[in-house]
Amino acid sequence: MVVTRGERGTAQTDGARARYVAIITDGNGRWAERRGLPALAGHEAGADTVKARLRDAVDLGIDELTVFSFSTENWSRPRGEVEGLMAMMARRLEAETPELHDEGVRMRFIGRRRDPVAPALIEQMAWAEELTRRNSRITLFVAFNYGGRAEIVDAARTFTSGSEDEFRAHLYAPDMHDPDLIIRTSGEQRISNYLLWQGAYAELVFRDELWPDFSREALEQSLEDFTARSRRFGGR
Repeated sequence: MVVTRGERGTAQTDGARARYVAIITDGNGRWAERRGLPALAGHEAGADTVKARLRDAVDLGIDELTVFSFSTENWSRPRGEVEGLMAMMARRLEAETPELHDEGVRMRFIGRRRDPVAPALIEQMAWAEELTRRNSRITLFVAFNYGGRAEIVDAARTFTSGSEDEFRAHLYAPDMHDPDLIIRTSGEQRISNYLLWQGAYAELVFRDELWPDFSREALEQSLEDFTARSRRFGGR
């Protein structure tokens, strides 16, 4: 019988559900462009999709959902788009965190919490984490000002020596489980500097939908794809 790794150090048999899922939420800009809308309209639609799929994830038994919100490379985008994204993040955090808290969502942010991120936005992220820290229905990890290489470099700065588990303690969120499944939307087939350490053994699913069009059915299909796979981790 082939076994798979679910929680760190825990074996699971093939056919087990994906409990820890990460998504590269790609395609907001293209979604807006195809509709003759500004890029920020695509990001707003994408944020609505995150919220909808988070609720679906609860129904489907997912324990942790990680979404790629803003990368360390995204600062190179047009200034107006970046400023709009920062304003959208602040507005949605203020408006939606209490709602997610009432629904039992625990919120965590991974990424560099320093310049050029505004101090006020960093404070908002800390507030959301503190407000929701005792919730246990699902954990939503938001990768913001995040890069996989940056995370490893930042961890290495404070790591002296030891095991892989000891190195993990220096990552942005040591409590995060390794994702069972990483999904990327928009038809691109790469991981784009996302969860390089945590995703070492993740199964990958690439979907053609642009992120705002990623439906519950698409999520369910991705989970079914994962369940059908045989995961050996170098064994036979």
